[in-house]
Amino acid sequence: IIYFMKTIFLIFFGGGIGCLCRYFLGKIIQSNIYTSLPVATLIINILASFLLGLFVGKSLNSNEELRALIAIGFCGGFSTFSTFSNETLQLFLNGKTNEGITYVFLSVILCLSATYTGILFGR
Repeated sequence: IIYFMKTIFLIFFGGGIGCLCRYFLGKIIQSNIYTSLPVATLIINILASFLLGLFVGKSLNSNEELRALIAIGFCGGFSTFSTFSNETLQLFLNGKTNEGITYVFLSVILCLSATYTGILFGR
């Protein structure tokens, strides 16, 4: 039970730090980049994808404590698929179909590329 509680704490702590980083970085990006695309979420998800790829590439995934803290906790709290989904839906509902399609395309392609690049850097 102690191992389980330690894992829960590591996920909780990493997720909290990830959420705070996402919030503050999002505010900085939003105040400096003006576009109809939700660029803050896009950039943050790309960074999270790269960090997760780097983590996997460094073969740290076998260390359960680091995995709980970084991969599940921090990267899970830092990235945000639900915000991406909502922002995409809002673009479509507000008649910004081209922006919505562009946002989905950029998110998928750039996040996959960032994860792959992170894995390569990790090796």
